[in-house]
Amino acid sequence: MDVLREFWTLFAGGFAVVVWLVRLEARGVSNAAEIKRLWKQRKEDMEAAKHSRDKSDRRLDEIGQDIKEILKGMAK
Repeated sequence: MDVLREFWTLFAGGFAVVVWLVRLEARGVSNAAEIKRLWKQRKEDMEAAKHSRDKSDRRLDEIGQDIKEILKGMAK
């Protein structure tokens, strides 16, 4: 009992360190899951942006072709 009375601060400090390490590990796991989610979301966003750019490019190509046809008609 004297050992416990003499070293209770060390035991309490050790226990606090263990609790802090467990919380730190839990935060690390949660951050890793959030990073994975963000990468997945980024991939989806990039695919949507590519689809939108491709659609705009096709439309611009159509407009360019229409302009060329109009200019050809005016040249005749």
